[in-house]
Amino acid sequence: MGNFSSVEELSLDGSSLDEESFKSLRALPSLKFLSMQGLNADLPSQGLCELKHLEKLDMSNNDLSGTLPLCLANLTSLQLLDLSSNHFIGNISLSPLGTLTSMHTLHLSRNLFQIPISLLPFFNLSKLKHLDCYKNEIYADIDVPTLTPKFQLRTLDLSGQGDGGVFPKFFYYQHKLEYVDMSILNEGRVSTLVDQEQHKIIRTLFAQLFSFGPLQLPIHSHVYFSDLDISDNYFNGSIPTEIGVCFPSLNFLNLSGNGLTGGIPSSFGKMSQLTELDLSNNRLSGIIPQDLIVGCNSLVHLILSNNNLQGQIFPKQATCKELIRLLLDGNQFTGSIPYSITNCTMLEMLDVRDNRLSSSIPGWITNMTFLQVLDLSENNFFGNLPSSFVPPMINEVYLSKNWLQGPLTNAFYGCSDFTILDLSHNDFTKRIPEWIGNFSELTYLLLGYNRLEGEIPIQLCNLTQLRLVDFSNNNLSGPVPPCISLLRYSDDKSFYMPTLTSFMTRPLEVTTKTNQTLEVTTKTNQPLEVTTKTNQPLEVTIKNNQPLEITTKNASRYFQGSILRLMSGLDLSCNNLTGEIPVEIGNLDKIQLLNLSHNKLTGLIPQSFSNLTQIESLDLSYNNLNGKIPQLTQLYFLAVFSVAHNNLSGRTPEMVAQFATFENSSYEGNPFLCGPPLSKSCFSSSIMPRFSEEDKKYHKKDGGFVDIDAFHVSFLISYAIVLLTIAAVLYINPHWRRAWFYMIELSLTNFYYFLVDNIPFVFRCY
Repeated sequence: MGNFSSVEELSLDGSSLDEESFKSLRALPSLKFLSMQGLNADLPSQGLCELKHLEKLDMSNNDLSGTLPLCLANLTSLQLLDLSSNHFIGNISLSPLGTLTSMHTLHLSRNLFQIPISLLPFFNLSKLKHLDCYKNEIYADIDVPTLTPKFQLRTLDLSGQGDGGVFPKFFYYQHKLEYVDMSILNEGRVSTLVDQEQHKIIRTLFAQLFSFGPLQLPIHSHVYFSDLDISDNYFNGSIPTEIGVCFPSLNFLNLSGNGLTGGIPSSFGKMSQLTELDLSNNRLSGIIPQDLIVGCNSLVHLILSNNNLQGQIFPKQATCKELIRLLLDGNQFTGSIPYSITNCTMLEMLDVRDNRLSSSIPGWITNMTFLQVLDLSENNFFGNLPSSFVPPMINEVYLSKNWLQGPLTNAFYGCSDFTILDLSHNDFTKRIPEWIGNFSELTYLLLGYNRLEGEIPIQLCNLTQLRLVDFSNNNLSGPVPPCISLLRYSDDKSFYMPTLTSFMTRPLEVTTKTNQTLEVTTKTNQPLEVTTKTNQPLEVTIKNNQPLEITTKNASRYFQGSILRLMSGLDLSCNNLTGEIPVEIGNLDKIQLLNLSHNKLTGLIPQSFSNLTQIESLDLSYNNLNGKIPQLTQLYFLAVFSVAHNNLSGRTPEMVAQFATFENSSYEGNPFLCGPPLSKSCFSSSIMPRFSEEDKKYHKKDGGFVDIDAFHVSFLISYAIVLLTIAAVLYINPHWRRAWFYMIELSLTNFYYFLVDNIPFVFRCY
């Protein structure tokens, strides 16, 4: 190293260095920039701490551990220090970092440091502009002195694990902030720094701070604030009435997940640049102010879900030509769907689920050209469905739990892009239309709890993308189609990204086709082009996140997002289906749910059911099935199993694996079943079944019962063969023949004298 005494920049990335190599760094007095990423070494101290002219030190992406050496305080010229992605530990308050007064940029992310939310250890770093503490332990200070920090931060990432306590006071002294993230790690938000017209737009996100008390506004108006996120805290009280005056330039506002009450302030209408507003999951009441809809004419996403809002769902004067997503679910809106929604010509998603809307479904919905998701479920809509009422680009329709009625003759005729159709819990009648087979992209089809009749259309077998079919609680008849095919997530080879619970920006870890993981943020439901670490563009689409109610494991549950995508099943229960269970059902080896209970199915339980290796709930109860229960003990994920109330016979499956958890109720109502957990022993004569002609037909090959006719024939043939054999032997051998007749004569004589001696009155003469 002595030959390079004038070197100012040195990179040792990826090197394997020993302690002596680090000691030789002291021979580089002019060194200003040192990079040591990806080292295969322990934390260096000697030699490194003697570089008093060092200005930039990068030790990121190593496996360095332990506490920071105190000798780092000697690096008084250090302006940039990057310790990210290591395993350093210790409280920052006890580290030498607070003495590096020349520090401009400090990266501490992805370590195990304990960092106080007050940032008190850094108060003397007057030149500090950029501080990154992401993914460390953030804790609340017990006693914070009333000091003013010397720094004026530009960017701050204080997101991490732990309880951050109350909102930090140092923030009120910061006037040059451009980016802030104080979110808790597992619900983190990510924002982006933006330059516009030579001045920086301030984008601040404060999330998961566990702040208490009412929401208070700053004294002065913040005209450069672009994004504000204080979601998922404990703020209470009403939203300040002048919030629109205080933040007139907001583009993004998220107040969701608090305890806010009262009405929605009309001053929101002064936020003319507002594109995204989320007030969901609070206790807001009253109506949607007209000023909000008219004044915020740039709104792209409006989410008011899960509040106590009332009145009409939309003012009559609404324009909102830019609105893409309108989520008003979980409120108490009444009346009908106003025609003014058609002014939202770009609307892609309309969700008014779980309200008190009551009217017929208007036919003008078909005029909403770009609508893709329509959720009107859990309301009081009534009447017949309009003919061909869905828009041309629709792919998800949710109409469950209403009072809709009549046939489905032409309601969805001509649609080809359906992926989800939920019409359950209504009063639809007649047959399932044959054009159901035209929905080639349909994945979830729920028609349960209606009054549909007739046979299941064979066209259902054309739907190769199906994952879940629910026709339960109808009046369907005929056989179970053997050609139904169901997919599961693992069968889908297309690239898929986990869904969002709201439109707000959240980091998502995505595994690309090259097995690389990256973080993606999105604010819209549009395809995004993302550049991976290999600089390869990747297009991903953010899916919608509507819940579906599915009955599984004897309970109704809501599934949504990526969890719903993992669900696969077939529910045909509570109908009048007849015939045998198709053997092909056993080929649906990826399904979790199969319910054929409460029908009139006959025959055997197919042996192919042993192929259902992923199944979690199997219910065949209340049918007319007979024969033995096949060997199913290899179904290790089975949590619910019932064959109760059939005509099954023989021994129950062995009490091993999952079958050791099933009780008597899984088998009751089958008088000819025996073995644990039933009380009947398989060695008791009382359990011998009565044979019927149908039993003989089905069990000759199975060996379940004795064939009486075959037994009689075989017995007579065997008896005749024995007699003929004896006669042939006596005819051939004279010695045996004489011995045979002598034995018969002797036996008769002995028998005669036995009678005379023991019953003399029979031979007495009178």
